[in-house]
Amino acid sequence: MKDCNQCGKCCIRYGGGGLSASADEIEWWETHRPDIASYVKNGEIWFDPDTGEALDRCPWLTKLPDQEKYSCGIYYDRPNDCRYYPVRVEDMIQDECEMLEPKDLAYLERAQKKLDELMADSRPALDKR
Repeated sequence: MKDCNQCGKCCIRYGGGGLSASADEIEWWETHRPDIASYVKNGEIWFDPDTGEALDRCPWLTKLPDQEKYSCGIYYDRPNDCRYYPVRVEDMIQDECEMLEPKDLAYLERAQKKLDELMADSRPALDKR
């Protein structure tokens, strides 16, 4: 499995719906990042602050100039849905993630283990009782 190349496919795919933020995340944004909170409507995220209409993509995703890479404008304050992605190799396949290599597709269990190792710092610890 390759390192993320910032292709933006996951952010583009899920930026127009299907993401959520917890009440705690929204409350934190309201206190510390009102610029992010302004895109929340009725507990759901990524709504135009002026019109209240759902946006078709994440307002914080920007394409880097003269590159085929993207950057997240709220990376350190992004919702957990973004922070924990990708969770399953199957999601990466569906999203045409460029991190996957042919050997990952041939050995899905091994690829999932590698993904879990790569994402260990981003995800909450599993209760192993």
